[in-house]
Amino acid sequence: MKEEQHEFLTVLGHPPARLTVEQVAWTLGCQVHDIPILVSAKLIKPLGNPASNAVKFFSTAEILEQAKDRSWLAKVSNTICQTWQKKNKRQHEKPTTSFAMIPSVAMSQHQPS
Repeated sequence: MKEEQHEFLTVLGHPPARLTVEQVAWTLGCQVHDIPILVSAKLIKPLGNPASNAVKFFSTAEILEQAKDRSWLAKVSNTICQTWQKKNKRQHEKPTTSFAMIPSVAMSQHQPS
């Protein structure tokens, strides 16, 4: 655990009213890049109606309350895991195209002029 994270978690005795994405990730024990996954799955909701490219804040009280719920935490874990499994599967399914595999390109490279 980073020193900065440790200091932040120590402060949680009197947390701020709003948490940033990074602070939510620290509180839930996940990565910052996992937070948009949780938002899109509607497992956490940012405060207000921020634009997609805006800085998002989350209710500290709501995040801490949800973090006490074991079944909610299981949903969080499963959602993150399933999302990365799907992304990795799609990445492995992409066909690799080589110019040597395309007959017209391979033939044109070997024909004398």
